[in-house]
Amino acid sequence: MSHVKAGGTAKNIHDSPGQRLGVKRFGGQVVRTGEVLVRQVGQTKTAGPGTFMSNNFTIHAARDGVVGFKKVKVTRFTGKTANRTQVMVLDADA
Repeated sequence: MSHVKAGGTAKNIHDSPGQRLGVKRFGGQVVRTGEVLVRQVGQTKTAGPGTFMSNNFTIHAARDGVVGFKKVKVTRFTGKTANRTQVMVLDADA
């Protein structure tokens, strides 16, 4: 027989840091080329004019300007439409 009592299991020991997701530059803010505008998991927001999306769905500014947001409808593969927020960078003087 064992001389040590059962230790049980630890269930709440795994902890990971937050991913710091979300909108980094808001509407009306002036941005420069390459700045991160939105960090996201999946395509919850789409890249509009003046922006591009990297392979991890991060939206960056493709040119200098002012950030703007707009609601759009996106057609999915099945033909169903879904509401998305489009992120765009407009000219600073406009």
